[in-house]
Amino acid sequence: MLTMKFKAARLLCLATCFCTLVLTAHAQKDSTVERGRWTVEGRADKITDKIAHKLALNKDQEKQIFAINLDIVRRMDAVTKNTSLSKKERMTQFKALDSERSQRFKNVLTASQFKKWNDWEMNKKEQLEAKMEKKRQRKANQ
Repeated sequence: MLTMKFKAARLLCLATCFCTLVLTAHAQKDSTVERGRWTVEGRADKITDKIAHKLALNKDQEKQIFAINLDIVRRMDAVTKNTSLSKKERMTQFKALDSERSQRFKNVLTASQFKKWNDWEMNKKEQLEAKMEKKRQRKANQ
């Protein structure tokens, strides 16, 4: 009698866990679609939000920075999707787009904002290079 109750309780618990898992996965999928952060516009918006927060942009600057980011993200997507380019050519085009973004930002931001943004970008690049170097060292040691 006790083992039958135990089996029924265990089965009920497993069914509940499974239903919860399915519903949670479905809810996460829906919220990702609603946010749209992975669309071109969503990515440009996310980048702009970070910059606006970091540099305390006014509304006019925020609109201009969003337009620049949208243009650059669209063009970067086109480079990514262009399968005829080699990895080196892609990297060259990405660097050129990054440089163009920097020049266009210079026309929108104040001198102090641009310096702060440039320092932030340099810090991100240094962190990325350090991370890549660690990865290379781990590969070499294997």
